[in-house]
Amino acid sequence: MLAVFASALRSIAPPLAKCPAKSAMATLPNGLSKPDRSNLVPFSSRLKEGRALALDVWTIFSAANLPSDCINLGQGYMNFAPPRWVTDAAEEALNTVAPNHYSHPRGRIRLREAIKAFYGPQLNNDLDVESEILVTSGANEGQYSVFTAFLEHGDEVIMFEPFFDQYLPSVTFNGGKPVYVPLHPPKASIEKPTSDDWTIDFDELRRAVTPKTKMIIVNTPHNPVGKVFRRSELEAIAAIAEEFNLLVMSDEVYDCLVFDGKEHVRIATLPGMWDRTVTVGSAGKAFAATGWRIGWLIGPKSIIQPTLAASTRIVFCSNSPLQEAAASGLELAKEKKFFEKQLEEYAERRAILCEAFDKLGLKYTLPEGSYFILLDISEVEFPEDYPFPSSVLGRGRDFRACWFIATEVGVSSIPVSEFYCEDHATIGEAYGRFAFCKDVDTLCKAAEKLQGLKKYLK
Repeated sequence: MLAVFASALRSIAPPLAKCPAKSAMATLPNGLSKPDRSNLVPFSSRLKEGRALALDVWTIFSAANLPSDCINLGQGYMNFAPPRWVTDAAEEALNTVAPNHYSHPRGRIRLREAIKAFYGPQLNNDLDVESEILVTSGANEGQYSVFTAFLEHGDEVIMFEPFFDQYLPSVTFNGGKPVYVPLHPPKASIEKPTSDDWTIDFDELRRAVTPKTKMIIVNTPHNPVGKVFRRSELEAIAAIAEEFNLLVMSDEVYDCLVFDGKEHVRIATLPGMWDRTVTVGSAGKAFAATGWRIGWLIGPKSIIQPTLAASTRIVFCSNSPLQEAAASGLELAKEKKFFEKQLEEYAERRAILCEAFDKLGLKYTLPEGSYFILLDISEVEFPEDYPFPSSVLGRGRDFRACWFIATEVGVSSIPVSEFYCEDHATIGEAYGRFAFCKDVDTLCKAAEKLQGLKKYLK
């Protein structure tokens, strides 16, 4: 929703950048003048601080701006339907009276009970459905509500780069100040890097903590790197959170996509961490239903209750019939071995893209989680006088490289510098993010098209 709002405001952003002291005069066809009343009331500075008014990467690389035959591997949405037994549950709910009306702001009890049954054992906790679970309008709204509930003006929030782009405006809109700690890319000497080779400098993390630090965001499995944080890494983060009394937001929306036998450790299960951690989940990621906007938060009453107060004022309640469908998904997932089968399907999809990159001889980060691959695009050559649109000029080199690949090769990706602050953007300029949450046929066609990139490599 914020992206749509920002897009709508973009057209008015330039003239509003500096509001004139007096209204300018516009000339009418009859030669008369009238006052320009387009900027009578200046918008909030938080829109600028959160980059919400900037021309976002999703608009630049939207299908409307690219060739009609370009395959979209940029945006992380699926081009296949949720499982039939989940959509059947949605249809059943739509044909029942109660689920078509307001739900309790905490979420429908059936979904809260399903979350308790599914996640309680994983969190080593007998969850209280009345005080430790909150259903939200997508994971993003849940995170936003946490920021609303806990941030005072000037509070600092540590986030690892590259970061999910919604974190930034969500923090700044609520008066917070983002503090960036980069994940360091694999060393050049590593021939076949994995997401585990993106590392944290814990001295750097410790230096980022100040008396104003209130919260730290952990995203595992990570978007866009695909990193599944090691237990030792989470223990080190937990120690810092304990020492400086920080709230931890653990964004685990890709928890169902962890490959190669990698262990997904929930930081809330580490000693002392339940009391300071809110865990974020998503039905959209779990069941290929990103448009449903059903997410959830799990944590102690001391975190969930204030967040409930905020969420109630932001959306009041979430989509009722689709909560019923999400509940059905969690209830039947174990019986149908859904997540095991889904993981196998995603591993096949990942392999298709990896094989394509191997044939090109390009380095990429093999993701151990999520559904994104970072391709090293620093070897892609393009003419300096190539007719790039103005939206791409002036941005990082990765914007031009990704645009060139999309227009000349026919496969779109997302430039990774978008997920960095200005000071660290050069780290991201070496990479393009390719999503493999697409059907096999689409990925095979993309893999074939990508071979056309050979003639543009150094």
